[in-house]
Amino acid sequence: MVKAMGDSELLEQIRELIQNSGKSRYVISKQTGISQSQLSKVMAGKAGLSIEAAEVLLDNLGFEIHVKKKRKA
Repeated sequence: MVKAMGDSELLEQIRELIQNSGKSRYVISKQTGISQSQLSKVMAGKAGLSIEAAEVLLDNLGFEIHVKKKRKA
């Protein structure tokens, strides 16, 4: 089971990418299937995203998630 992301560094980066994309939330909503209401909540910091939704949003904006091994402290 994949948990939803709360307020995290990744979520903040996604918010910035949406703001800087030049696309309206309406357009992003139509292209991704994520409701305008959900996008508004995410942008306001009142909701998180599932990993799947984050991947869809990032793909729409021309980005992708990469996972790498943590460095030892």
